[in-house]
Amino acid sequence: MFDDLDQAPGKLGFIDARGKSVRTLPDDIDVAWLQKSYQHMVRIRQLDKKAVALQRTGQMHTYPSCLGQEAIGTGIGMAMQNEDVLVPYYRDQATQAIRGVRLEQILQVWGGDERGNLFEGVAARDFPNSVPIGTQMSHAAGIAAAMKSRGIRQAVVANCGDGATSRGDVYEALNLVGVWQLPMVAVVNNNQWAISVPRSLQTATRTLAEKALAVGIEGVQVDGNDVVAVYQAVRSALARARCGKGGTLIEAVSYRLSDHTTADDATRYREASEVNKAWDFDPVKRLQTYMHDLGQWTPAQEQALLVAVKQEVDAAVTAYLKTPPQAADDFMAYVFANMTPPLLAQREHLLARLERDNAAQGGKHHDS
Repeated sequence: MFDDLDQAPGKLGFIDARGKSVRTLPDDIDVAWLQKSYQHMVRIRQLDKKAVALQRTGQMHTYPSCLGQEAIGTGIGMAMQNEDVLVPYYRDQATQAIRGVRLEQILQVWGGDERGNLFEGVAARDFPNSVPIGTQMSHAAGIAAAMKSRGIRQAVVANCGDGATSRGDVYEALNLVGVWQLPMVAVVNNNQWAISVPRSLQTATRTLAEKALAVGIEGVQVDGNDVVAVYQAVRSALARARCGKGGTLIEAVSYRLSDHTTADDATRYREASEVNKAWDFDPVKRLQTYMHDLGQWTPAQEQALLVAVKQEVDAAVTAYLKTPPQAADDFMAYVFANMTPPLLAQREHLLARLERDNAAQGGKHHDS
């Protein structure tokens, strides 16, 4: 497992676990880019920590932490252009935030409020989180097919976890990408654990990137704890896709430092020593060390960042907690473009029930 996390031969990487350079950085990576990426990873880590605390105190539903995987989402977001389309899974908070999704919206979604998916700006092009495993890949292939048929020079980025690659949905979508040469980039977050199932029991292939061979597309394995490596791989794959050269499967090797979700207890199937060892590959600390050694990040800058991030996250939490409840029948409106007769009947039944409950409570307002 830790051989995968280290700088193995054939895996793209620029900054190793010690924060040392192992390859010349791409020409467009400068200090400002590094600092922006680092600041965003810290921002997402603090949001993640707060979201877990909200769930533990009964103020949010089940939440999927992205602890230890911030470099993947950040690298993807930094590589995408405004015209691209993101089809995320449930651990893509970092990419969504770069695309313009407000932090309080991310909290709203995991608080069970569909209004958190009403994206604006660049993110209005993107799709909401997919919780079912692997189904988003089929949606992404369909979007990519539409782009190609219309002659649009854009691309789709679809993300999933390592466990999703064992599902037929993912293979079928990637097979279509290969056959039709669709402009789609699939990024697999190989965080070593599909809930309680280790990667070694998921597949017999040496790498997940090798699965690209079966569908005839490019396959690349990158150090998922190196934000520069993720950015470079995704940027190159997107450029190929926009030029009509087909899709790419990118395996970003990382490690899930948290439970699978707040409904999981990873201590039942993982040794504490394994998790402790994985912290040596922490993507946030890695980039901080690299910039510090360059003389481009100081303790004063770190302290100022932590203060600013705390204020931003606290403001997002306040906005989330103060959001008025959504209408009780609101979730029905998001199933189909137009509500079906059965849904309309259920809606009428629900509203009638709420009206009776409201009357029984003496007219007290009840909408949740």
